[in-house]
Amino acid sequence: MQSIRNIAIIAHVDHGKTTLVDKIIHASKIFRENQEFGDLILDNNDLERERGITIVSKNVSVRYKDVKINIIDTPGHSDFGGEVERVLKMADGVCLLVDAFEGAMPQTRFVLTKALQLGLKPIVIINKVDKENCRPDEVHEQVFDLMFNIGATEDQLDFPTVYGSSKQGWMGPDWQHPTDNITYLLDTIVKTIPAAPVNEGLPQMQITSLDYSSFVGRIAIGRVHRGTLKEGASMGLMKADGTLKRVRIKELQTFEGLGKQKVTEVGSGDICAVTGLEDFEIGDTLTDYDNPEALTRISVDEPTMNMLFTINNSPFFGKEGKFVTSRHLRDRLYKEIEKNLALRVENTDSEDRFLVYGRGILHLSVLIETMRREGYELQVGQPQVLYKEDEDGQKLEPIETLVVDVPEETAGKVIELATQRKGELLIMEPKGDLQHLEFEIPSRGLIGLRSNVLTATYGEAVMSHRFKEYQPFKGVIPERINGSMISMTTGQATAYSIDKLQDRGRFFVEPGEEIYTGMVIGEHNRQNDIVVNVQTAKKLTNMRASGSDDNVKIAPKISFSLEESMEYIQKDEYLEVTPKSIRMRKIFLDENERKRNENKFAMA
Repeated sequence: MQSIRNIAIIAHVDHGKTTLVDKIIHASKIFRENQEFGDLILDNNDLERERGITIVSKNVSVRYKDVKINIIDTPGHSDFGGEVERVLKMADGVCLLVDAFEGAMPQTRFVLTKALQLGLKPIVIINKVDKENCRPDEVHEQVFDLMFNIGATEDQLDFPTVYGSSKQGWMGPDWQHPTDNITYLLDTIVKTIPAAPVNEGLPQMQITSLDYSSFVGRIAIGRVHRGTLKEGASMGLMKADGTLKRVRIKELQTFEGLGKQKVTEVGSGDICAVTGLEDFEIGDTLTDYDNPEALTRISVDEPTMNMLFTINNSPFFGKEGKFVTSRHLRDRLYKEIEKNLALRVENTDSEDRFLVYGRGILHLSVLIETMRREGYELQVGQPQVLYKEDEDGQKLEPIETLVVDVPEETAGKVIELATQRKGELLIMEPKGDLQHLEFEIPSRGLIGLRSNVLTATYGEAVMSHRFKEYQPFKGVIPERINGSMISMTTGQATAYSIDKLQDRGRFFVEPGEEIYTGMVIGEHNRQNDIVVNVQTAKKLTNMRASGSDDNVKIAPKISFSLEESMEYIQKDEYLEVTPKSIRMRKIFLDENERKRNENKFAMA
């Protein structure tokens, strides 16, 4: 029997998890000498590479001194907490990675709490000690205080600390004395993390993750809890409602390096992939058919936000996407909830509208972005937070902890913006040459806040937030003050008319762009919506008057990212998302119909 260590690497966004996994992969000589490979090997989907964040957890395994180490790379953002809660069930210990300058951030706390509740043993890695202004000793104290505050046991508080720089590829016991490799970390993992226990008895495995292959269909991934799984064995699958289904294991694979290796049996404690199972869900238990025993199902935090998804019915529908019907949209959303545990989909009274519940704007925007890249066209409504009621009938709303690191001279503007949205300043302290601010703020106050804060701080603020709890409703928050400029006609925008309307507001379109009636093409500089015609061309005459032919000077259009657009739209607007474009529009394109429905939106 080989010795196995199962570890999850947890950290705040951008503290260097995936880079560290790269270095461990290199150190264990998985690649041939002449093999080409890039950076961030595990962030292999386009979205992860573009945003520089991990969205889906991955498994990789390395061998070191006759020990097999299964490494699980987890997302750092709390919007993907569903991923983290799911995969921690496969680990025996965690490596907590902390930036030597930034210290423990709110999302570090979120994932660490989950890990400590499961009784996992932590190793603290203080990374990026080569950074200017880094403060590894202070950060070490901070991590200890954090663990103490979230209820770590004495054994968990007695954690080993490793210092290093994963970018430069070294880890050691002292940050002032760099080593030349990361073997110190691997030795610490082997010594500190308990070996995966070997539980004898009838086989048992919980499905915690799934993969898909066009050859064999859906693949169940999980850790063998007890006994030995064998190829070709007949087993029972225990479902959420307690029913038992007979299944047969077609093939078994264990993780070796970056790939998988076919095996005939897998012992207790190892992580494996099982093919041949039909109709399974995450959380189901693979067990003995004659003596079934289910493992406790994975619990995932509730969603805090929902959005309306509907088919694209704008005048430009079907021009850019392959999948445009309600059947396509329904099938894709239901396929997503099979593996995305924190997501929920509800049908509405209409066949082509669905309510999608998620953990936050980022969680939902990653789904929308993935769908548009796959060729879907859809429209989404304004994100809405989910309210609850307590026993006394009092309205409760989700509250988040917001952390902003900002240069001192613009800290006042950030405090002003957050307090306008019912944010409460809890901590304000210097951190290097930055001000460190912590607020408690309603989730709905965060919608649209990021772009305002970045504008006010000239793009220098670093913001992060995580869900804290439900608290009594904080009252009305002022929404976007400015109205929209709406197109009166369909066709191409002209430079002449945009130039003449520039004193009315700022435009989101540029000359030559195709627009349609009812599309939101700019922000009015007053509070009301205004309908404008940007398609009139200049009347040409054969008379020339001096000065009348001045060159047109147009301010560049404002470009929004997907998240910024989702946060910008109002209750009576939709965001039209296609593989090539993101457009804002009024729900009712016709002006008379909009006026008839104004009261309905005001009441909502």
